[in-house]
Amino acid sequence: MFNPSRQDARRFFFETWAKHKTALALSDLEKIALATLLAHPEYHHIVDNPQDYLEQEWTPEMGESNPFMHLGLHMAIEEQRTIDQPFGIRALYAQLALRHGDEHRAQHDMMECLGEMVWHAQRYGGGPDVNRYISCVRGKLGMGEEEAPRLNPNEIKP
Repeated sequence: MFNPSRQDARRFFFETWAKHKTALALSDLEKIALATLLAHPEYHHIVDNPQDYLEQEWTPEMGESNPFMHLGLHMAIEEQRTIDQPFGIRALYAQLALRHGDEHRAQHDMMECLGEMVWHAQRYGGGPDVNRYISCVRGKLGMGEEEAPRLNPNEIKP
């Protein structure tokens, strides 16, 4: 299983950006990362300066979100959408994108839900609760809890 360190994950974004700037070929995963980076020009100065940001800390007290966490969440949403895991997330994503008229805004809605699920799992243990995540995304669409199917984590494809 691929489990990069914080520095490895950051280097991936730095290297992807550098390859883009020098017109080198990108892997499929790098193409997804580049699309995410291009959608966030506010982070270009960061990926242009790996020597300054490889070890940078972003804390809530600083009033800024961690740009690498933000970019990584975008990539996670894109992967979920592509493989439809958890099941049904692709359709929910499409509905959010249609409602907003913008896929980027749809991803931001989903990122709030994904972040909440991860925070809850870290705070209370027990691992990620996919039902909490799906319910949150459905809530962004105004769908009621009663309409949401309950998923068994043992039935989720890896």
